[in-house]
Amino acid sequence: MSKPITSTLDENAQRITGDALRGTVVDLIDLSLIAKQAHWNVIGRHFRSVHLALDELVTAARDFTDEAAERATAIGVSPDGRASAVAESSSAIGFPAGWQQDTAVIDAIVANLGAVIARLRERIDETEKADPVTQDLLIGMTARLEQLHWMWQAQVATAPS
Repeated sequence: MSKPITSTLDENAQRITGDALRGTVVDLIDLSLIAKQAHWNVIGRHFRSVHLALDELVTAARDFTDEAAERATAIGVSPDGRASAVAESSSAIGFPAGWQQDTAVIDAIVANLGAVIARLRERIDETEKADPVTQDLLIGMTARLEQLHWMWQAQVATAPS
């Protein structure tokens, strides 16, 4: 099957936008898996609040994954969320195996969110002319992930003296 879904974008815009959306799908799948791994393995004094905040992050990442994948299909691009695609090309940093102290989980989530957000911001720039509709979608995702990034940092931040 060559192209069962046609696009209103020209071929170049479709390629640029499709690449941005495919990469976003991969990053968000990995982010949701990282957050779930952390959710199952967090320990420490702040277990409960970190555990619940991880669920919030998983929900956001999964919802955004679906939005990005459906936007890709709408412009005639097949998204690839297979484990091999995620392992091969995610922008996320990753998460270690085993039990993890709550403060280490927070640090890891902050770093992973930062990496995914940085790549999303690049994709925002890349899609500006190619497809403003996709750019708008990516801007909304980035705004929410930046809000979560702030909230995760605030859990371990100290007030300046």
